[in-house]
Amino acid sequence: MRTISAAQRRALLGRRHRLAPDAAASDPLDVADSLVAMHSTDPTTVYLSTWARTRDCRRTPLEDALYTERSLLRLLAVRRTVFVTPRPLAPLFLRACAADVADRERRTLLTLLAASGVAEPERFLNEARDAALAVLSSRSEIGAADLADADPRLGTSVVLSQGKRYENRQSVASRLLLLLSTEGLVVRGRPRGSWTSQQYQWSSMRTWLGEDLPSIPVAEAEVRLARHWLAAHGPALPEDLQWWTGWTKTRTRTVLTALRPVEVEVHGSTGIDLPDADTEVGECPAPWAALLPALDPTSMGWKHRDWYLGEHAERVFDTTGNAGPTVWWNGHIVGGWSQDGRGDVTYRLLEDIGSDGVAAVDAAAERLTAALAGARLAPRGRRRSPLELEIVA
Repeated sequence: MRTISAAQRRALLGRRHRLAPDAAASDPLDVADSLVAMHSTDPTTVYLSTWARTRDCRRTPLEDALYTERSLLRLLAVRRTVFVTPRPLAPLFLRACAADVADRERRTLLTLLAASGVAEPERFLNEARDAALAVLSSRSEIGAADLADADPRLGTSVVLSQGKRYENRQSVASRLLLLLSTEGLVVRGRPRGSWTSQQYQWSSMRTWLGEDLPSIPVAEAEVRLARHWLAAHGPALPEDLQWWTGWTKTRTRTVLTALRPVEVEVHGSTGIDLPDADTEVGECPAPWAALLPALDPTSMGWKHRDWYLGEHAERVFDTTGNAGPTVWWNGHIVGGWSQDGRGDVTYRLLEDIGSDGVAAVDAAAERLTAALAGARLAPRGRRRSPLELEIVA
């Protein structure tokens, strides 16, 4: 059994995740392909993740790939998380991960309808779903509010968090868009507002792409997705793949039996890798620094993170396990960053990285400040990490 050291994994991470200078990606599609998918629950994350790996801090290339070429798609899939992924991988996510999320979304919506006093929730939901698809197929794009106005059933409101102090209401249309997204029938298009907005226009997948996504057998989709993940994140532990996909332990074991990875020793545990994986690091990549955004796919790529996180977990992750903005030096998380009152990027280190490391981090902070051009980032879909709170205090 081969042994893969933590130092080897960090060197591989710098190259495979396009963070080392000699491994920078050519464009946003190259970034997404290298990472398998980029977090996009916070719409700014995908921009900052791309900028860190292409050294090109313009919004246009990513927006062209998302909205003009449509080579990248924004999906609600793994662990009910919004991801941006290359178009060829979208069917894999939808079949291997999103189907389970869709089942939960449907059950949740039926429960909300019943609790909100809607008679025959199952029949109502089926009729509302058909109505939504009819409206979406007749428009090139539409917002959730306009969709709710298009049919009385879609404008019906359901009560969220009933009886709690933060109780509120949401239209059936908004909930249906989430369900249809996990089914691969609709897609988020351009934001309604600036690049930091979470409000999107929606289109049917067929309208957006000019065709339906191909249908792939579930078992095939699972194995292919696991292979892509392992190529980007291996060597790793089976629990890392299970956590990342949201699969059960039994399902993960079944997929790995079909994939037939090789066993490797990773930090004293039995890990997995692709048989044809190139884990020979050769010369270590040139020293590199990176400022990665909250929920970046590298920070969030594994369940077991000690090999790149060290003792800093409680400082740079929130209490629900979501990564805040992080400072990296040669494959380690060494600090965190935020913005000051003027919007400039400021950071705090948690360990000594030497004068060369500080100079590299300073340069990355200046580059990111210029790219943000005054835009203010706010935490979305997560709490601020303890280190973030210290920096902005």
